[in-house]
Amino acid sequence: MAVCGAHLSGLPLNGQLTRLGATLVKATQTAAEYRLFALPGTIPPKPGLVRVAEQGAAIAVEVWELPTAAFGHFVAAIPAPLGIGTITLNDGTTVQSFLCETAAVAGAKDVTSFGGWRGYLAAKP
Repeated sequence: MAVCGAHLSGLPLNGQLTRLGATLVKATQTAAEYRLFALPGTIPPKPGLVRVAEQGAAIAVEVWELPTAAFGHFVAAIPAPLGIGTITLNDGTTVQSFLCETAAVAGAKDVTSFGGWRGYLAAKP
């Protein structure tokens, strides 16, 4: 399963993965088919990853291995407008990942140019 925001290593929600026995497989990037948005009003702050038809970019993600028995428990706790879907990584493989409803990013800050959530957080004043 790929994560791109608050579930990344060392960030506030990473413990939700590690408590369920998830292990980090690798840090990588998506294929250049996505845009990343800072979702307003989320606590802790979270991004929304959206697949786009044009002007996509590669976004930094971490791929975690989550025990099958824990996957349903993890997914059940994900709040809208986030969900789980299939994304393509830069090597062409596909994995399950957080994705965001496109309606939720209307008016949200596009942070794609930072290359990922960590880049955006590091650049915030």
